[in-house]
Amino acid sequence: MNLLLTISTVTVAIALYFLFSMLRHARRRRPVRATRSLAGGVVSGAMGSASILLAFSYYGYGRLIDEQLVSRIEFSQSSPGEYTARLMIEGEADRLLELRGDEWQMDARVVNWKPPATLLGLDPIYQLDRLSGRYSDIGDEMSEKRTVHALSEELPLDVWRVARKFPVLMPGVDAYYGTATFLPMADGARFEVTLTRTALIARPVNEQAREAVGQWGQ
Repeated sequence: MNLLLTISTVTVAIALYFLFSMLRHARRRRPVRATRSLAGGVVSGAMGSASILLAFSYYGYGRLIDEQLVSRIEFSQSSPGEYTARLMIEGEADRLLELRGDEWQMDARVVNWKPPATLLGLDPIYQLDRLSGRYSDIGDEMSEKRTVHALSEELPLDVWRVARKFPVLMPGVDAYYGTATFLPMADGARFEVTLTRTALIARPVNEQAREAVGQWGQ
């Protein structure tokens, strides 16, 4: 992280140097040198912006070292096809979220690094993205009301979003969704959700959850 901040500071300083150099050459009517300074400023400015983007996102996301527990979730049925999900994330207040349907899914944003970004020695980072309900019957899925809840606020500088939209501008950044398999909701069912570098994994941790999974699809 310190290395990333240092790179950001240095590249911004270089961009400012090229900017002042361009202005100086422009005042002295040296168009060729002014153009060269402008080109250098654009390149170093782009590198500085990318470094700042990485630094802000690395601070705003969670670090992913290995498979790790990212949340617990427990369901209580309020009426047929409607559940209240109690979402428990370490370090955060529990959230109660209403879900419709028979099944649930959690999604996460994951950022891995490829060359040349691997030279920075950064750990993969993640952010829980959304929790949604789904109907097992395709007819209900098409006609009934869907429920989706955002699990994190949008960052003003988000390397995941930029890398997904403009991959050419973010070499070395591998941004993708890690998604848990749809699992059934049931009254009293409790699950633990872990995250690896490739996917979210949800496991039943009490009898109600194991029974719901065992009967699922029968």
